[in-house]
Amino acid sequence: MNQASYSMGITQHGMKPVITLLLAMALINVYAQRVGGGCEGCEAVFEYGSKKLSWMDTLPDFKEPGPKLEINGTIYQADGKTPARNVIVYIYHTDQHGVYPQKGNETGWAKRHGYLRGWIKTNADGKYKFYTLRPASYPNTRAPQHIHPVIKEPNKNEYYIDEYLFADDPFLNETEKTKQEKRGGSGVIILTKRQDGTWVAKRDIILGLNIPNYK
Repeated sequence: MNQASYSMGITQHGMKPVITLLLAMALINVYAQRVGGGCEGCEAVFEYGSKKLSWMDTLPDFKEPGPKLEINGTIYQADGKTPARNVIVYIYHTDQHGVYPQKGNETGWAKRHGYLRGWIKTNADGKYKFYTLRPASYPNTRAPQHIHPVIKEPNKNEYYIDEYLFADDPFLNETEKTKQEKRGGSGVIILTKRQDGTWVAKRDIILGLNIPNYK
């Protein structure tokens, strides 16, 4: 092998890790510039398939035994006043045992999120509402009970906002509260009980509030 061929071989061999590193850095930069930053599993917001989205949804566990919830609110544009229409909200949470339950035939992110999930699309008044059961905390932990939300508004990528948390949850202590970023506003909800036994809470959401890279 002559010197030129030897040098070329070394260069080509050395370029592979360099190219890999550059691609990794480019990918990191792309995620850094996304609205909301990185968001593992947020693409599940698109997994509603052929379902026609409404401003209301009922999760599969609502008819099962457990504390029934109705959560409603209004989603506003960044000005905090103008109702935001056609915003998709994806939600998922644990069951009454604190796990993300599966039926065994899950695909996509349902393999991680389980089947207790739903999709809502705000109406012209920015309203949304969903029915479900209050989730349990993760087994053998002091993690607060919570519901995961993901937002997909028109002309922006999907991003997460603060979890729905319950003000009366004994695990929601001051330390846990300080961890909250208040993305979209506070996620701590206060429950009141209706005569039919359903617990009701309201959470309004402001698009872009405390969301990185939001323009």
